[in-house]
Amino acid sequence: MRVITNHPLVEFARKHLEAGEPLQAWRKAVENSTFSHFAELKATFGAVDRVGDYYVFDIGGNKFRLIAAIHFNRQMLFVRHIFTHKEYDKWKP
Repeated sequence: MRVITNHPLVEFARKHLEAGEPLQAWRKAVENSTFSHFAELKATFGAVDRVGDYYVFDIGGNKFRLIAAIHFNRQMLFVRHIFTHKEYDKWKP
């Protein structure tokens, strides 16, 4: 699956240095996989949930939340938001 663009991950890691390594490990895991549907995604990433039209990944031991839109048919993942856990609690999808 292709992650459409690495830029948000890099920018978030500039502000939150401890997020850099787990975000890039997550990106590599996504890019080295193919997912046909949510069940396959959940089997690989146990800490992912569906919230409305988005998929919410727990990153870095649940310190960060990555919100993504996924097009399984096109094998494309769009990063919409990255939050600290505290910021995520205030987010309204």
